[in-house]
Amino acid sequence: MGRLKHRTAPGCTYFVTTKAWRSRELFQLSENAGIVIQCLLGYREKGTYRLHEFVVTPNHLHLLLTPADHISLERAMQLIRGGSSHEIHGQREHKLQIWHPGFHESTIRNAEDYEERRNYVRMNPVNPRFVGSPGDWLFGSASGRFSLDDHPSFLSSGAKAPSNAGLFVGAKAPTP
Repeated sequence: MGRLKHRTAPGCTYFVTTKAWRSRELFQLSENAGIVIQCLLGYREKGTYRLHEFVVTPNHLHLLLTPADHISLERAMQLIRGGSSHEIHGQREHKLQIWHPGFHESTIRNAEDYEERRNYVRMNPVNPRFVGSPGDWLFGSASGRFSLDDHPSFLSSGAKAPSNAGLFVGAKAPTP
């Protein structure tokens, strides 16, 4: 299968899902989940993106983020996935594949879409009954343990998401 294109544009906010290699439960180990979170927060602090919500589950990661104007969504995901893989390999002293190639993204269109995705991220560990409520999951933003960025500014004004028509960034084909 060829490479699919990710449609991206400066100022857009995205809901992103990326899976562990072969859906293995690599992030069930709290050390591995912690490394992914440290990586997420580290790149946020460097100004690579604004991080609105996230959850690390045993076999995947969901994000709501807005890349900085000078960073593509693909580059942001490359940094998150590559940085966390590098750190996990260093700390765990193995070279197992960490992430499945590619990722899925959806552009946030408006305030209603943002709230639906935000609730999806928060409820993700509740639906399979890992925990009873979103705040009980230690590896997500709903726990209240992490500093996050406010919702995207275009949502406050009632405007629609910036147009991304015609702007593409190459990425490996996502899996179903």
